[in-house]
Amino acid sequence: MPRKSPYLQVVDSLRDRIEAGEWEIGGKLPSRARFAAEYSVGQSVTQRAMEQLIIEGLLEGRAGSGTYVRTPRRRMRMLRTRRRVPGSGNTFRSEAAAHGIAASWDSRTYPQLPAPAHIAARLAIEPGDPCVMTRYEFMADGSPAELSESWEPLAITSGTPVVMPEDGELRGAGVVARMRAIGITVASVVEVPRPSRANQDQANLLGISLGALITQVERTYIDADGRPVETADLVIPDSRYEIAYAFPVE
Repeated sequence: MPRKSPYLQVVDSLRDRIEAGEWEIGGKLPSRARFAAEYSVGQSVTQRAMEQLIIEGLLEGRAGSGTYVRTPRRRMRMLRTRRRVPGSGNTFRSEAAAHGIAASWDSRTYPQLPAPAHIAARLAIEPGDPCVMTRYEFMADGSPAELSESWEPLAITSGTPVVMPEDGELRGAGVVARMRAIGITVASVVEVPRPSRANQDQANLLGISLGALITQVERTYIDADGRPVETADLVIPDSRYEIAYAFPVE
């Protein structure tokens, strides 16, 4: 495997030292010049490394004073269960509310995109069939927390009030409620979680390091007739979430 760049080596080392408690919460870190000498790198490398750890929420910079260890961000539990709470709507919003965290999100919808082959297979449609694709960037207390790319076949929603997932009265209501509004009952959901490492785009959007631990979840909603009505790829940073699955015993 290729060797990590000096910048990433310094990031990983400082992160390990902070998490091991070498400096207490609220404690001031040595200067970037001292770290540069310690790691035998330029000050620009240590400055960039410390800026990355500020982005990740481990450090905070104070103008004219230095860099300090900050109180860790709360790590939310993402509970995946067969039983949804009635009226809970958007899953991310429900999870954040349960932890007393303010949830928000940005989205961008592409109304007529041809389905790539792997998406078509998950939706049981033909490659190239038109879909509505929406990209989401979810935030918890104003910090990046989760990414999602959602695909819905236009054959299902075209001409209905819910064709654009983030427009109209049901904006933010979630797939289950939107489909119910047009007479479709979502009966099941299939999720396939896979551990992975953040690529550069994911790292930039989530404010984490390149190669940081993430979980990618392939999720598909299926209606009462066995037809897939939506599929999405979720990107969940390990630093913000632990994922738990809960099922009733039958």
